[in-house]
Order: sequence, then C-alpha cells, then structure tokens
Amino acid sequence: MTEGRILPQLFGFTLPLLAGNLLQQTYSLVDAAIVGRFLGIDALASVGASTSVVFLILGFCNGCCGGFGIPVAQKFGARDYVTMRRYVWVSLRLATVMSVVLAVATGLLCGPILRMMQTPGNIFQGAYWYLFITFVGIPCTFFYNLLSSIIRALGDSKTPFWFLLLSTVLNIVLDLFCILVLGWGVAGAAIATLVSQAVSAVLCYGYMMRRFDILRTTPAERRYDSSLARRLLGIGVPMGLQFSITAIGSIMLQSANNALGTACVAAFTAAMRIKMFFMCPFESLGIAMATFAGQNYGAGRPKRIWQGVKASALMMMLYWVFTFVVLWGWSKEIALLFVDASELEILDKTALFLHVSVSFFPVLGLLCILRYTIQGAGFTNLAMLSGVSEMVARILVSVLLVPAFGYTAVCFGDSTAWVFADAFLIPAFVYVYKRIKLIGCSAPA
Repeated sequence: MTEGRILPQLFGFTLPLLAGNLLQQTYSLVDAAIVGRFLGIDALASVGASTSVVFLILGFCNGCCGGFGIPVAQKFGARDYVTMRRYVWVSLRLATVMSVVLAVATGLLCGPILRMMQTPGNIFQGAYWYLFITFVGIPCTFFYNLLSSIIRALGDSKTPFWFLLLSTVLNIVLDLFCILVLGWGVAGAAIATLVSQAVSAVLCYGYMMRRFDILRTTPAERRYDSSLARRLLGIGVPMGLQFSITAIGSIMLQSANNALGTACVAAFTAAMRIKMFFMCPFESLGIAMATFAGQNYGAGRPKRIWQGVKASALMMMLYWVFTFVVLWGWSKEIALLFVDASELEILDKTALFLHVSVSFFPVLGLLCILRYTIQGAGFTNLAMLSGVSEMVARILVSVLLVPAFGYTAVCFGDSTAWVFADAFLIPAFVYVYKRIKLIGCSAPA
C-alpha cells in the first residue's frame, strides 16, 4: 500500500477486515441471543457480567498481536524480508509463552474477579464458568489474532475473513448443540466459542506457511533473537496495555452497573453486544490504517500517511450517518434478539444506551483512526497513554456520576471516555506526524 490511489486501497483493504470483525462480533451476538432466548434473563446477565474483564485480558492479547505485526509490516514495506521472517518466528515463540501464562493465571483468578465486580449471587455460578472457559481458550484467541495480523501485514486482509466465516458458522452450530442438545447452559456457549477460535487459528497457520513463499525460512532465521524479541515486546506490550488500561475503566463502570441489579446488567449486556457490532467499521478502519501507516513508514512516505487519515475520516463519517439512522430508529427492535417483548424495562434501558453511544460515534471513529495510525508508525507508548485517558474518564463516571444518576450515567461512560481520549490523541498525532516528516520515516531496525 505504498503506491497508488489511497481511498480505493484503504476501502478495499478495510472491507475484509470489516467482514471479519463483524463475524467476530457475531460470535458475541449469537452467544448472547441464544443464551437470552433459550436460557433466560439471568443466564444473559451471567454472560454479560464479566464482559469488561474479558476485554481486559483478551484486549491485551489482541493488542500484543497487532503490535507484533507492525515490525513485520514495516520490514515488508522496506523489502527487508530476512528480518521480516525472523520477526515472524520470534513472535510465534513469544505468543506461546505469553498465552499459556495468561491462561493459567486468569483461570485461577476468576472467582475473586467476579466477587470484586459485585456480581449478583443469582448469576455468579454461570458467570464463573463462562469466564473460566473463555480464559482457558486464551491461546486459541492469541494465535488466531497473531497469525491474522501477520497475514494482514503482508497485504492480505481477505484470507483471515474466510477462515473466520467458517469458524462463525461452526460457532453457531456448536452453540445450539451445546445448549439445546447437551444442556450445558452458559458454559456451552463459551465452549462453542473456544472450539471455533481454535479452528480459525489452525487454518490461519496452515495457510500462512503454504501461501507465502517469502515466509520460508532457514534454520538460522528461526533462531530466537533477544533483540528482536525486545523490539516486538516494546511495540506489542504497550498496545496490549492500552487495551487493558482502557478495560480497567470499563471494569469500574461495569462494577457500578452490576450493583444496580440484574435488569441493568441484562440491558448493559444486550446494548454492549449491539454497540460492538456497529462499532466494527471504526475498528476495521483503524486496523487498516495501522498496516497502511506501517508500510508507508517503512517505505519513507509520510505524506501518504496523512492522506490515509483524511480518506479514513471521510469513510467514517459516511458510515456514521447510516448507523445514526438505524440505531435511533430501531434500537428496541434490535434488542428483541436478546429478550422477550414483555421485558419493557430492559428494552428501554438498552435503547437509551444505544442512543447515547451512536451520538458520539464520530468521536469514536476519530479515536480509532488516530490511535492505530500512531501505532502503525511505531509510537505505541503514545497510543497507550490515550488508553489512560479513557480509563480516567470511566473511573470518574463510575465513582462520581453513577451513584447520583444511576443507569443514565452508565450510558454516558463510554462516550465520556472517547472524548477524553481524543483530547489526547489529536495533539499526539500532530507530534507524531511532525516527527516522521523530520526523520524521513526512517523505521527503527
């Protein structure tokens, strides 16, 4: 993506990413819809009671994977294929160790985490098993996202989508089988997702090794290199921490919401699933900009990075108009995927959350574009600090506003965080752009 017309390139690269993100959110939608419809409101609340904790851990994993892909994209753009291959193999080794350690540590802490979050007693058991099985599956999630990141860094955003499509269909089938046939309840939904992600990871690895000749290595290139590992960790860990720091604020917000009762937890669960689904284009544009910025940074073309930001912002605003109409007009109808029409309180609370969120989607879109562009250029510490801004905002809402205004304040938690993050990211991007112009986009070794 270092040459040619930028808008068509970004649009074409983003579409498969968007389709893949939509499929990933379909995992969540299917889990919640089947659980809510067939197992009831308490079971739906069990799935949603730990949403922010799952984001804390899996967000760290996904951030690390995205960060590991940045040096690969930079070396691919610079046509330094030997170093690129060495980065790939070192990242696979790091992923193995990190994912296993995280799975063991988080699996042991599920109970204390849920108690800390004031999870209601009537949904505690279901929430525990859903969270535990999700954490056991961390290696599957880690490897799928890492391998997808590497494939995208090489310019192929389509193939991960097809593997994800297959695993999504498998997830739906397994959801129904585990819940309706085997009667495994909430745990069955988590098991279905774990198996589906494992299938995606295996398929991505097989394809990557067969499809890309430039990834064929010599024994010397597969040796562990501590300097490359430090470089990968120096980019990946701050990206992961950015998600985790953001999630700390989300945990505070969800804990405050959990204390409001099961109805608020169920509404929050349904609204978050719907919101995350409609947020996918913003996230996809951001991921595309990370690869675009990484390749152009490596190729020494800073002006294309700025042009890419403008093209992404245009696409973001066009999508927001569509989303605004849909969510203001049909929020309650969409929420019927999760709850019965007789649950009027939950439907009203879900609609309120979505109306507030969609009104601030342009702020979120700008956040995704700027944050991922900064990451793609290698300035991951700045992107991490934007996560601190989000965390502070959510904590302030949780501590000061939720006790006074209840669920209404919960609805403004995310949008307040997005405003805080943009207040940091806009000047941060100006600084980064000046730096990369000054140094001529000379990527670090």
